[in-house]
Amino acid sequence: MALKFKRVLLKLSGESLMGDQSFGISAEMVHHYAAEIKGLVDLGVQVAVVIGGGNIFRGLQAEASGIERVQGDYMGMLATVINGMALQSSLEGLGVYTRLISAIEMKQIAEPYIRRRAIRHLEKGRVVLFSAGTGSPYFTTDSAAALRANEINADVILKGTRVDGVYSADPEKDPTAVKFDHISFAKVISMGLGVMDMTAFTLCQENNLPIIVFDINGHDNLKRIVNGERIGTLVEG
Repeated sequence: MALKFKRVLLKLSGESLMGDQSFGISAEMVHHYAAEIKGLVDLGVQVAVVIGGGNIFRGLQAEASGIERVQGDYMGMLATVINGMALQSSLEGLGVYTRLISAIEMKQIAEPYIRRRAIRHLEKGRVVLFSAGTGSPYFTTDSAAALRANEINADVILKGTRVDGVYSADPEKDPTAVKFDHISFAKVISMGLGVMDMTAFTLCQENNLPIIVFDINGHDNLKRIVNGERIGTLVEG
């Protein structure tokens, strides 16, 4: 069967790495994500990943502890590098070739971001892990995902969450919330639905880059999506 998507950018939240913990990295969750990503690589899909850092440190929370916003944002970026290293280690344990790329230079552990080199890694079948966000404060990892996905000419952003798509309200709080199988960028904005932050969302809208919001914890959901199954919610147009 022909693949629906040949080059994807997977966006994972840092919180997703915590599992049942309240902080840090769950070995079980990291292994689960690595196994799901390996499933895509085995199909011949080119995979890039952007991961958040909220399981370790969130920049927006820094001000409450007296840390200046810009400094806090940089601390959050470093947290994403730690998560990237954990996922890299787990992927390589499964025999998947990877490259960890950091928007903040730290040559002992990660390559600097060079667009053409990153694309070449993808063409060679390596999983590219983009860390340190955009390298600038005031931008979330959602924005980094939208930026990198456009730069590498990804076919789609796969946003892995704890819920199985986009709902009219928070399904964990409102039992009457209705799930959308397909929704336009304009409708997401008009309804104020929190798919991604507005900077990231606008970048995708202006460049016609579709987003699929899906349950990352479901087994084989990634493989089912790239094979063309309707999983989660497709945001486009």
